[in-house]
Parts: sequence; C-alpha cells; structure tokens
Amino acid sequence: MEKSTKRNSFKGSIGFVLAAAGSAVGLGNIWRFPYLAAKDGGGMFLAVYIILALTFGFTLLITEVAIGRKTKQSPLTAYGKLHSKWKGLGIIACIVPVIILPYYCVIGGWVIKYLLVYLTGNGVNAAKDGYFTGFISGQAEPIIMMLIFLFAVVFVVFRGVNKGIESLSKILMPILLLFVVIIAVFSLTISHTDDNGVTRTGMEGFGIYVIPDFNGMTYQSFMNVLVDAMGQLFYSLSVAMGIMITYGSYVHDDANLKSSINQIEIFDTVVAFLAGVMIIPAVYTFAGTEGMEASGPGLMFVTLPRVFEAMGGIGHIVACLFFIMVLFAALTSAVSIMEAVVSSFMDKFNITRTKATTVETVIAIIVGLLVCLGYNALYFEMPLPNGSTAQILDIMDYTSNNILMPIVAIGTCILIGWIVKPKLVIDEVEKTGVKMGRKKLFVVMIKFVAPILLAILFLKSILP
Repeated sequence: MEKSTKRNSFKGSIGFVLAAAGSAVGLGNIWRFPYLAAKDGGGMFLAVYIILALTFGFTLLITEVAIGRKTKQSPLTAYGKLHSKWKGLGIIACIVPVIILPYYCVIGGWVIKYLLVYLTGNGVNAAKDGYFTGFISGQAEPIIMMLIFLFAVVFVVFRGVNKGIESLSKILMPILLLFVVIIAVFSLTISHTDDNGVTRTGMEGFGIYVIPDFNGMTYQSFMNVLVDAMGQLFYSLSVAMGIMITYGSYVHDDANLKSSINQIEIFDTVVAFLAGVMIIPAVYTFAGTEGMEASGPGLMFVTLPRVFEAMGGIGHIVACLFFIMVLFAALTSAVSIMEAVVSSFMDKFNITRTKATTVETVIAIIVGLLVCLGYNALYFEMPLPNGSTAQILDIMDYTSNNILMPIVAIGTCILIGWIVKPKLVIDEVEKTGVKMGRKKLFVVMIKFVAPILLAILFLKSILP
C-alpha cells in the first residue's frame, strides 16, 4: 500500500482526463441533465449550459485542479497551505464528499438491484407500480446492495491511484461512452403508437430536446434556466466537493493543464448531451410529454423501466445495456468521491492508504445503513428551507449540494480572486510554457462573475 509520505501521480494526461471525466460523468448527468433540458426549453437550456461550461465551469474546474497540483495536497489541507487563515474552507470541502459517499452508495446499490433484475429476465416486474417503493422500503436487500457497491468502490481505492483509479478509468470510460452512443442512436430510431392511435417517434423527442422553445420566455424563466444550468455544472464537473483538487494533486508538474481541462470539458459536455439523447426521445416516444416530467430516482427506477417494458423484446436488451452503463458511471464517480476523503485523511493525519480507506469505509457503512433505514424503520419527513419535504437521503443531498458546495465554491473564488490573487492559478497552468488561454475571462470570472452567480444559486437553493 502506498504511504502518505510518497504521493502517487497519474502516469499520463490520459489517465487524469479519464479519471476526472469518470468522476464528472455520474448519476447527475444521467438522471438530472435530461430532465432539466426538457423542463427548461430544450435547446435554450443546452445553449446556456454550454456557455456556462466554457466560462463558469472552466473557471471553477481549472482553479481546483491548479490548487491541487500547486499544493500537492487534497482539499482538507490544500486551502490551509495556500493561506493559513483559510483552513476552515478545506474542512467544509472535505465534509462534502463524506456526506455524499454513503447515500451515493445506497443509490449505487439500487442500480445493482435493477441490473440484476434485467439480467435475470425479470424486467417486467421492475415496470410494475410500487416495485421501486417496495424495494427501497425493504429491510435487508437495499443494505446488501449498498454494501456490494461500497465494497467494489473500496477495492478500487485500496489499490491506489495507478493500479486502482487510473486503471479503472481507462477500462470503464471507453466502454461507458460506447454504451451511451449505442443507446442514444437506438433512442433516435424508435417509434410507438399508443392506445389512442397517436404515433410518436424518437426524432420528435430529439427535436423537443435540441430546438429552443421561447414560448412564454420571461426574465424570471430565463433566470430559472440560468440557475438550473449552474446547479447542473456542479454535478457535471465534480467541482466544489474536493475531487478535482485531489486529482489535481496527482498530476505531474510537466503535464499540460490547459489541454487536459479542455478535454475534460469536452468529454463531460458530450456525455451530458448524449444522456439527453438516450433518455428524452425514448421517454417521449413511449410516455409522451408527461413522462418527461420525471427526474432523479423517479426517472431512472420508475419511468424508464416502464419505457423499456413498452419497447417489447428489445427493451430487455436496452435495459441491460443502460443499467450496465449507469453502474459504470456511478462506480467511477463514487471512487472519486471516496478518494477525496481518503487522500484528505492521508495528508492531514499522515496515515497509510489502508488506514484512511478503512476509516472512511466504516463511516460510509454506518451512515449508509441510516440512509437505507430512512425508508422503513427510521422513516420521517421534515420540511426544508426551499419549501420541499425530505427524509434522510434528501436531507443529506440538500445539505451537501445546496448549502455546502456553493459555500466552498464562493469561498474558493474569494480566496483565489482576492486573497492570493488569480496569478497563482495562471502561473501554475503556464509553468510548463503553455499559455493558459481564456486568461482575461478567467480573471473576470473568478473575481466578479462567478461569486455573484454562485450567490444567486445559493440564495435560490435555500429560499422557498
């Protein structure tokens, strides 16, 4: 096992890019991006998202990777190394993945369950009313599935940066991309005639996805699109949760950060777009516009199984490919989330990877059990500041994504933009002799635009 005193590095830029892309391409891309695109006017959301990815997302992504490479530290200690009075921000940045990992593993267990259902030829059951609710409210099975997924993640993290994370990413990411393309192409070719004799096609659904809908567009609705797209960037780029700082700390000093960041942006945006191509045309074809109103677990574990069932025999094959793809996406993301915590423990407490991984595994098991029991023995509901009601998983998700992550991102912008100055990041990117590109944009974004946008997102998230 690698010691905390010897920091491993990615062997090459392709390993870093695929690992970072694997972190970014997770459940948020698959079950949230298509829903937001359908809700926010199709092509309008896509256009806003791409513009934000090239500006707002680029700024946060390159900042975190540069912080990691410059300090050679994970989030818990990196901020304190940049400025001694900002250690608290590192603590918050480390708490985020600690909160996310347990419930992410619970959801990963749900993915395993559905994959097994389709692999064993019982997909018809998954499409029945109440199947998903019956499964997650069970006593033992959700816990078993959660533990299977968690131990798969632990196995990879135990193996370290090169043999674990980099090797996994090089294998799974090309396969994942292939499956995404296959399902997306299939989704465009389908058609279905419902009981009322109405025929819908995948290409019609694709049109809803990519053609901007300006009907009823107001300033307020545009602001909603802007906030939704910004929120999605957190999921899509894995920023503000310590992951990119951790992965940045594993990047060689002679690596071309500018090129790597561009590749991560392209890879993630393409997969996010293709996720919409996979899901929106298929859901529209078999469930109409009403089916496109689902997101999150409701989309993946309730709506899509009904769509697969409506496809007939081919639906079983598509469902198997889909849940294999989702499992790969969830696994690579969960590995990156756990690595951010493990690396932080190693750096802060000077312990081995084995000890750090063991500690985080115990934490994840305990909290994961609470999340599973939150659907049966520990079930309760409580109101959230934004007006919704939630139980344990939703509370953890809200706390990490709506409160802590914006705080980390705003704090990072203030630290880099005003305290240690943007030149720190620019010099880190350019120390290999390659000009940064979008340099003036970066300075304006990190000092002014990004903090304002993040403040708006934060207020929008916590107010009803």
